Amino acid sequence: MANTYDFGLVGLGVMGRNFILNVADNGFTAFGNDLDEEKVNALIEEGGDAEKVNATTDAKVFVAALSKPRKIMLLVPAGKIVDVVIESLLPLLDEGDIIIDGGNSFFTDTDRREAYLKGKGINFFGAGVSGGAKGARKGPSIMPGGSREAYQHVKPIFEAVSAKYKGEPCVTYLGPKSAGNYVKMVHNGIEYGLMQLTSEIYDLLKKAGGLSNQELHQTYSKWNKGRLQSFLVEITSEILAQKDDLTDGDLVDAILDKAKQKGTGKWTSQNAMDLGIPVPTIDIAVSMREISALKEERIKADELYDRPSPTAVDKAGFITKAEEALYFAFIMAYAQGMHQLADASKEYGYDLDLGEIAKIWRAGCIIRAGLLADITEAFKADDTLSNLLLSSSFVEKVQGTVDATRELVAYGATNGIPLPGLSNSLTYFDAYTSQRLPLNMIQAQRDYFGSHTYERLDRGGIFHTEWED
Repeated sequence: MANTYDFGLVGLGVMGRNFILNVADNGFTAFGNDLDEEKVNALIEEGGDAEKVNATTDAKVFVAALSKPRKIMLLVPAGKIVDVVIESLLPLLDEGDIIIDGGNSFFTDTDRREAYLKGKGINFFGAGVSGGAKGARKGPSIMPGGSREAYQHVKPIFEAVSAKYKGEPCVTYLGPKSAGNYVKMVHNGIEYGLMQLTSEIYDLLKKAGGLSNQELHQTYSKWNKGRLQSFLVEITSEILAQKDDLTDGDLVDAILDKAKQKGTGKWTSQNAMDLGIPVPTIDIAVSMREISALKEERIKADELYDRPSPTAVDKAGFITKAEEALYFAFIMAYAQGMHQLADASKEYGYDLDLGEIAKIWRAGCIIRAGLLADITEAFKADDTLSNLLLSSSFVEKVQGTVDATRELVAYGATNGIPLPGLSNSLTYFDAYTSQRLPLNMIQAQRDYFGSHTYERLDRGGIFHTEWED
């Protein structure tokens, strides 16, 4: 068995097991490691051929079975456990071996680990993996960053196992240091925004349009065949058609309205604030999950306040406007995420190619959508583009859908239906496209109470006024 397997993987949960089987299916031999004997046995049984895919609970046996330079991927929960696994492997590795963190690690942790392992002669890089358990098995989008030289050893494997868009692998080297983990973090932030928007339109059509779950299923299914084609619209359609095994109703109506989170959306929002980049659609998506957790308080508050009854609407026209508004808001979510990536690339020295990032998101990942083909072309046409809204190719798309968005946001406000993702997307657009904002008043206020100074429109320099009481 010694030195015979091409690829090693630590962490044989659902994601890890599916990923390693994907590797074995694509012509590479793979060896797994997990402390849980049941998970090890499950992989061996499912793999079928031990010469192609095998596993062990023994770290020494695991490392000895891998060809050099050893290529070991970790698919374990982010945080301290990653450091624990690295420390357990270190005494068994040789100089030049490669460790790949495939989890959702915070990007500064990746930078720390890379520097630490570089001092020990071990190559380390982060590789975001998106697509869920099914994607890991059939082809995920993979976002690697770190040592370009080390990546070359893994490149054939990653290109083989990744999702394909018109034959092109949805993986590419993104940049140095923590570039891969950072891009995956922002990917997840965009994911939060798209999920929030999709759920808001569902709520609006149900409450105002009076659509049944079956009608909603048909609506989302139809949208998925058009410009809103995307993984999230597709699964929303399927969710709405799912019957409940425990009752006679639809499953979606029985699910508690408290959405959990693992932190990557929050990280995106926090880091955007550190960079000074506005991502309000992502921000509010995080906040809405936090509000949803206050279920008991929401029940009490609902009993204290009156809520207007939604006014009647033309169902067909309302559905048309909903499609336009969702398309508009999807563009805003992607624009905000890509803007953050553009700024982070400069701040952290990643040298990101935004066109390549959009390109590898076109298949395999959770935020895959037909829209990403247009986004790819926009950034390929202008590699200095800082914001998607500045691309001439997107002006018509936005102009043709913003009026419907205004109507629905106004309807929601008047009729007590919360549309925070949609309204934040609209406010972002209106603010970003406004030549003049009322922030001159804020600067005057800051100078008035704190002597913080201000700049002027009509001349250069820094000014302060002794304001009269």
